[in-house]
Order: sequence, then C-alpha cells, then structure tokens
Amino acid sequence: MAGKVVLHYFNGRGKMESIRWLLTVAEVEFDEVYLTTREQYVKLLSDGDLMFQQVPLVEIDGMKLIQSKAILNYIAEKYSLHGKDLKDRVMINMYCEGLMDLMEMIMMLIFKPDEKAQLDTIQSKAKDRYLPVFEKALSGPIFLVGNKLSCADVQLLECTLMLEERFPAILADFRNIKSFQGRMSDIPAIKRFLQPGSKRKQQPDETYVKTIKEVFQIP
Repeated sequence: MAGKVVLHYFNGRGKMESIRWLLTVAEVEFDEVYLTTREQYVKLLSDGDLMFQQVPLVEIDGMKLIQSKAILNYIAEKYSLHGKDLKDRVMINMYCEGLMDLMEMIMMLIFKPDEKAQLDTIQSKAKDRYLPVFEKALSGPIFLVGNKLSCADVQLLECTLMLEERFPAILADFRNIKSFQGRMSDIPAIKRFLQPGSKRKQQPDETYVKTIKEVFQIP
C-alpha cells in the first residue's frame, strides 16, 4: 500500500498551490517537505527525482511526479474530478489552461520590478479575456462542465480568490462567478481549507522570493 502523499516545494504558493487545492478537494491527506537550501535541491537532482530539474515534485502511489499539469491531471483522473468522458476532459483542460495562464501572471508579480504596470495588465486581461468566458459558462450550470465538480471548478475558485486579493472589486460585474464562488466555498473540504491554520499558503513575500533565488542560484 502506498504511503501518504508528499509534496516537495517551497513554503509558498507557486505551482504547487493548485495541487494542494485539488488534493484538498479530493480529501487526500498530504505531507510537505519545504525546499529551503541549495543542498536539498542538489540532492533531489543527484537522486534522479527531478526529470527536468524542476519542482513541484509529488510522491504519490509509489511514483515521483513532476510537471504541475501532469500531476493535476493524474489527481483529477484518480479522484473523478476530470469529467465523464473525453469531450468533458478536453473542455476541462481548456478551462484549466486558461486559468493557469492567468494565475502564472499573478505568481510572477513578486519577481517583477514594475509591479504596478504588471497589475494593470493582469486586471485588464482578467476582465476582458478570461472572466467573461467563465461568466458565460456559469450562466445556467452549477459547475463548468457536465454539471459535475471538476478540477476546472477548483482552479477557477483558486484563481478568482487570487484576483480578489489584488483587485477586491474585480468580480463586481461577474455575478455568476461570484455566486459560483459562494457555492464552492461551502463545500466542507474547501471551507476547512479557507480557514486560518490550513495548508493553504498566503501571498508570497520577500522571504519566499529570497529562498527561491538562493536554492536556484538566481542573481
């Protein structure tokens, strides 16, 4: 029998946070090993655990998985959060790809010297390109695809909460998304995850950035 899931990453959100969210919704317990030193990273490399020399790294079902999209797809498939058939899955994947594009822009903010300009770009793209898609998709259904909870719903909640941290009124004109957000937040596992003291990470700070730069030897 495989042991508990173990996540190897920094003590922060980054690309691991969507994995934390999905495991939480699937009600899968997990432990975390935080990368804090260059030596830890070098050991993972020397042990052959990082196929492309990158994290996140997730130990699950006797495997050591990398590449966040592959990890998310595996978890979604295993715990029936990836639609009922191939057509559902491709729609879910399209939604997830779009959400990840938007979330990655937010993730990178703290590494950018011109944060104000970046914020303006993110807000504009969110309101003009991304949010209208989900507002339309949720004009009738409770969930995005197949009237069933999927990883796309989980990522949409994560993404909209990230947006509201930066732009508190951004959902004012997106009532369907706001209603969806409320429904999702009432799911017991998510409600617990949103409480203080859960494994959900806070917004990145200078310590998080400093650690990443030291581990990867970024000037």
